[in-house]
Amino acid sequence: MNAPTSLRASLLSLALLPMLPVTAAAQEMDHSKMQMPEQPASTRQPEKQTPQKKRTKPTTDESHAGHETKKPAASPAQEMDHSKMGHDMGTMPEDEPSMPAMNHAGMQHEMPPTPAATIQPRTPIPPVTDADRAAAIAPSHVHDMFDNAIQSYVLINRLEVSDADPGTAFAWEGQGWIGTDLDRLWLRSEGECSDGHTEAADLELLYGRSISTWWDLVAGVRQDFKPGDSQTFAAIGVQGLAPQKFEIEATGYIGEHGQTSARFEAEYELLLTNRLILQPLVEVNLFGKNDSARGIGSGLSTAEAGLRLRYEFTRKFAPYIGVVYERAFGNTADLRREELEDVDDTRVVIGLRTWF
Repeated sequence: MNAPTSLRASLLSLALLPMLPVTAAAQEMDHSKMQMPEQPASTRQPEKQTPQKKRTKPTTDESHAGHETKKPAASPAQEMDHSKMGHDMGTMPEDEPSMPAMNHAGMQHEMPPTPAATIQPRTPIPPVTDADRAAAIAPSHVHDMFDNAIQSYVLINRLEVSDADPGTAFAWEGQGWIGTDLDRLWLRSEGECSDGHTEAADLELLYGRSISTWWDLVAGVRQDFKPGDSQTFAAIGVQGLAPQKFEIEATGYIGEHGQTSARFEAEYELLLTNRLILQPLVEVNLFGKNDSARGIGSGLSTAEAGLRLRYEFTRKFAPYIGVVYERAFGNTADLRREELEDVDDTRVVIGLRTWF
């Protein structure tokens, strides 16, 4: 019984041996049992239904159309879906496929530039209030204390000698004041001596009141000692600092006998260095009527122009050297010619300027 059974098994094996490769090949090509891993529901793309094209000719590779399965391209939202990423390097959700950790060190997050108008300081500057303005101004009584302080000043602007004909001439011009910034008592004087004789001298006592930042209104009396007999004049005028730093004096006079006159003087200080200063000066005198006893004619009487160069060893001690030109005009020139005097004169002067 066993021998025939073994013989039948051997024959059956020989009969099935040629069919083994075919079965293996069929088993390898059985794609019906192949399954692709399902994509997560959150990342699954909706299927687009496209109309079926009419086939005109079957291709030899059509039976293997399902062999190549391409992974659908991930959308930008899927690539950068940070909601599913564990930035804390923790475990990923169990229902999601693991994703490689993103390297944020190499990523550049560019923020849009902030407009300049929206940039605000860390500590905003509060608006200025009336209380702030009041605090920035010193109390008024402090200014009153300094304005009411009594001050004084004396300036000898010209104290000079020159070679005259005959002998040596000596001249002076100066002024001083005492008072406050608004109210002052002024003293002004000028004159000239030649060969020991006084040829001209006057003294003015004036009250000055400040009428603007750089200007004073002055009024008072003037006393003429020479030439001729002594005379008294009432005086009124202005003095101050004009634009471009010109020092101006303009004064009118009325004499006790009805004489009238006016004097205008302007000077300027040009700094060549901090200590070397060039000072031009112009002085003009006018009279209302003739006064032959004093050698004065009506109209424009005399004009003088000087140029002095001084060196300030200190601010209070400044010797100088200069040249002065003087000329008589009109009736005054005629009176000088009658007295056989020159109508013009040029002289070199040496002097000293000081103040205290």
